[in-house]
Amino acid sequence: MDEQLRIILIIIVSTSIFGLLVFVFVKNYIRNKINNLVDEEKDKKLK
Repeated sequence: MDEQLRIILIIIVSTSIFGLLVFVFVKNYIRNKINNLVDEEKDKKLK
């Protein structure tokens, strides 16, 4: 029973870490895309 519990905990922890990493990368990617679009709109309004 202890071995099964250990395996389940390892799976949960590794999945959580992977999900957190994916979330951080996607968040940064979307933030950069939005900033680029805002900068482009500012440039268009200045011209």
